[in-house]
Amino acid sequence: MQTIFRTSTVLAIVTLLCTGVAAAQESEVSIETTLARDVVDRMPVDTGSAFSGDVGRIFLWTRVTGAAGESLSHVWIHGPHEAVVELNVGGSPWRTWSSRSINPEWTGEWKVEVRNAAGEVLKTVAFTVGSSRRRQRGQRSRGSTASRRSRAVP
Repeated sequence: MQTIFRTSTVLAIVTLLCTGVAAAQESEVSIETTLARDVVDRMPVDTGSAFSGDVGRIFLWTRVTGAAGESLSHVWIHGPHEAVVELNVGGSPWRTWSSRSINPEWTGEWKVEVRNAAGEVLKTVAFTVGSSRRRQRGQRSRGSTASRRSRAVP
């Protein structure tokens, strides 16, 4: 009787440990994102967080670890407008991307939310389109008390 009790106890502990490891692995989803003007050979090209009004198209490249077999979505947001792109994660790690056509009139603040299948936001990436937020080098923002100082380099 003690042998059966010990065997079932060991099996129960092993099962709990395996379940705990699997749950820990599932909860360890890692998301890496990069905004770019293009994706070439599955890698982002001409990256940035501010783009000219005539950019035409912007890509959000995403590397996902720990979410094999799941689906994600990129939700492109500009003001009250949203565009949703569904993406399947085929392995771990997995590279995927979506893109959004940008009309020259659609300037200002944008963001892309990376969401899981339950709609939870895993990551938010903000960017600007157009010259409204871009300043020329050396130009201070309005209301700024900061100044540029030059120093001789010894």
